[in-house]
Amino acid sequence: MSVSVAMAVCNGEAYLAAQIRSILPQLSAQDELIVSVDPSTDRTREVLDSFQDQIQVFEGPGKGVTANFANALSHCHNEVIFLCDQDDLWMPDKVKKVTAAFVPGVTVVMHDAKIIDADRKEIAPSFFAERHVKHGIYQNMMKNSYIGCCMAFRKELLDVILPFPKELPMHDQYIGIVGEMMGTSIFLPEPLLLYRRHGQNASAMHHADVKQMLIWRKQIYKAVQAAKKKVKQNDFSRNGRL
Repeated sequence: MSVSVAMAVCNGEAYLAAQIRSILPQLSAQDELIVSVDPSTDRTREVLDSFQDQIQVFEGPGKGVTANFANALSHCHNEVIFLCDQDDLWMPDKVKKVTAAFVPGVTVVMHDAKIIDADRKEIAPSFFAERHVKHGIYQNMMKNSYIGCCMAFRKELLDVILPFPKELPMHDQYIGIVGEMMGTSIFLPEPLLLYRRHGQNASAMHHADVKQMLIWRKQIYKAVQAAKKKVKQNDFSRNGRL
């Protein structure tokens, strides 16, 4: 299966080169690494330029991480799309094992990850265990299990998820839930990524109050309902989950 890697980058100098070097050996000639880069104040562009023809770089919209990922996804062409952050590290067999999981009917694949700090010291052996991840559309509206750096999905989802709805709180949560609506999600228990947790990438989701969490849940619900109508209108192939 051909692969597109969609990476969103902004001020990524510190870890970006190591991440790209962990990805490129896993890609074949037909695959692509798509980078959307928002305006940065560090040497991010110099790092990207050092990889020259090995990656495809596009100017980001400068409107935050969700819009930056949307821009990257809009340039992806291959059968399976991997979401990719700028500061993690891929295990050497990630692409092979994830693409092998895309048997007929599977639309989204999630895999486990080891959590490391800025210096690559292990914090936790399993993201799945820490987050208590689980399947289910409504379960994931209430408590999200989908994290983009551990996700891949079929290209067909792009026709439903793009453009992202306005006020979308989390693009990876939205993609995962829509993928479950259109088919089946698979959770691989093997850690295929070193997820780097540091001060600059802490999600606002971990610090939100109850009121804000309720607002985000309402927003994701509205986005999923709109996607559901889009799936029905376009008669996308699905397995009865609608």
